[in-house]
Amino acid sequence: MKNLLNMKRTAVLASAVLVLTGLVAIPSSASAAPLCDGKFPVQSCIGATSDGAPYVMQVPANFNGTVYLWSHGYRYNVPIPAAIPAIGGYTVVNTPEPGPVPGGDTSVIKYLLGKGFAVMGSGFARQGWNADSGVATDEELITTFKSKFTTTSHVIAWGASLGGFITQTLAEKDAAALSAAGPLCVASPTVEAELQMAGDFLWGLKTFFDPSIKAGNYSAGAAGYAEAMSDLGKVFTVLGKLQAGIASGAWPDTTPAAIHAVGLDQVPSRSALLLLGLMAGLPTQSAHFDSTTGPGSVNSSAYTSFAAAASPALAILENGATAAALAVLVTYDVEQQSGGAIFDNTKTDYATRVASEATVYNAALSGGTATAGLLGYLAQAPRATASPTALAKMRSLAQWTGTVSVPTVAMTGVADPVTPAGDLTYLAQQYAKQWQAKHLATLGKGRPPYDLIALFGVTPAHYTTFSATGAPITTTPAANGTNHCNFNAKQYIAVADLLAYASAHGQNMSGGALNTVVRKMGGTTKDAKFAPALPKFYAAD
Repeated sequence: MKNLLNMKRTAVLASAVLVLTGLVAIPSSASAAPLCDGKFPVQSCIGATSDGAPYVMQVPANFNGTVYLWSHGYRYNVPIPAAIPAIGGYTVVNTPEPGPVPGGDTSVIKYLLGKGFAVMGSGFARQGWNADSGVATDEELITTFKSKFTTTSHVIAWGASLGGFITQTLAEKDAAALSAAGPLCVASPTVEAELQMAGDFLWGLKTFFDPSIKAGNYSAGAAGYAEAMSDLGKVFTVLGKLQAGIASGAWPDTTPAAIHAVGLDQVPSRSALLLLGLMAGLPTQSAHFDSTTGPGSVNSSAYTSFAAAASPALAILENGATAAALAVLVTYDVEQQSGGAIFDNTKTDYATRVASEATVYNAALSGGTATAGLLGYLAQAPRATASPTALAKMRSLAQWTGTVSVPTVAMTGVADPVTPAGDLTYLAQQYAKQWQAKHLATLGKGRPPYDLIALFGVTPAHYTTFSATGAPITTTPAANGTNHCNFNAKQYIAVADLLAYASAHGQNMSGGALNTVVRKMGGTTKDAKFAPALPKFYAAD
C-alpha cells in the first residue's frame, strides 16, 4: 500500500529543484517580470503569476524557440498528520516543476535542455483540485515567457494526472497558443467522474467493513478536516486487517453486525473486497500482483488458487489504498470548494456495474450465490446523497470534452488505479467522432491528418514474484503499466520527442517512424484496436 497519490512528493520536488541551481528569491510582487540568473549554458528564471503562483523557467543558450510547459499533478491541499499510516507527515508545498522527474530522475529535463528546448512550469496558486486556476496560470505563464524570450515560436503543453487534465483543458480552450499537447495519465473529463469511482470504493469499505467511516459529507472548517483525517486512519487500518485476512478470509472486527446476522461472513472477505474494486472500476492488476501468477509449479494447486483467488484481491488491496486516499482527500477538497456533499449513489445499480466481471472472476468472488448475496446486501444498504447546490457547483468546475485542435500525444498505463486507462479510451473515442466529421466535410480533398496518438503502457504477462516460502514479494519496483503515472525517463523522453516532431511539422509522426519510436520506448502499445473499457462512470447503470 505504498503507491498512494503523490505520496511523499517532497523528496521528488527536492530532486527537481536540484536542476534549478543558483536561483534568487522569487519576486515578492506577483506578475512582475521574471528574474533570471543569466548563467551559461542554461539560465534559470523565477517569478510569480498574478495569482501568486510561483514559476520557474530554464532556457539554454542555444534556445531553439520551442518551450515545454509542464503542469504537475494533484498535490494534497492539506497537511497529513504523521500518525496517518503510509502518507502521514505530508506538508503542503507549491514548488514549481519545470518538467517530469520520475522517481527523482532529472534526466528528462536535462535531455530537453541539451536539445535546445526551454522548459517551464508553475507550482500553481493553490494545491488540490485546481484545474480552473491551473489553466489560467498556464495561460499567463505562456504570455510571460514570450514577453521575456521574444524568439519563442512554439509552445508545447504537457502534464500528468491532474496536470494532464489541465493540459487537455488548456489545449481545448486556447489551442492557438500551443503547437502540440501531451496529456499524460489524464484524469477523467470531470472531477465528478473521478470522484464517483473512488467514492464507490470508499462507500463500499464503509458498508462492508467499517460503518464508522464517514466517507464524505464532511463538516466545514476544522471539524471537517479532523473528520477526513480520521477517515484516512480508519481506511488504512481496515485495509491492513483485510490484508491480514487474505488467506483466511476473515472479516475485520469492525464489520457491521448485519453482515454476521445474514451469514455473509461465511464468504471470504477477499471476495467482498474484490467486488468493491470491480464495481469501482479498479484494475485487477497492481504494482506487484498480476492476477495470473502463483507460487511454485505452474500446474500446482498453490499456483492456480493464488492466481485465481488471492492475486486479484491483493491487486485490489494495493490499488484500493490509492483509490480510498483519493476518495477521502479529494472529496474533502472539492466539498470545501463546492459547499457540501458531492457523492451520490442513490441511483447506482452495482449489480449491473459488475455483471460482466462477475462471470470472469466467479471463482475469486466465491461463486454466483456468494456474489448475489454481497450485491443484495449493498442494494439494501443506506446510500449517500449529494447536496444539489454543491453538485451544481462541482459541475461548474473545469472539464474537458475530448476536442483535439493541436497535434496531441497522450499516454497512460493500462492498470492505473487513479486515472483509469479508459479515460484515454474516452478521449480517443471523442476525437474519433471529431475526425470522422472533419473527414466527411473534406471528401475529395484528401484525408485530414490524425491529431491524436494514444499510447498505453502495458503490463508484462507475469510479474508477481515470491520468496522461497511462497510469500509474494512487494518490495520490488512497480511493474510497467501499473501504479499512477508510472512512466520511466525513457518513456517520457519518447513522448517529448513525438511532441517536438508534432510541434515542428504541424502534425503527428506516423507510419514506420512512429512504430519505431513506440517500439524503442518499451512496454508501450499504440494499437488502434487496443481500447481499455470506459470508466464505470460512463457505463450505463
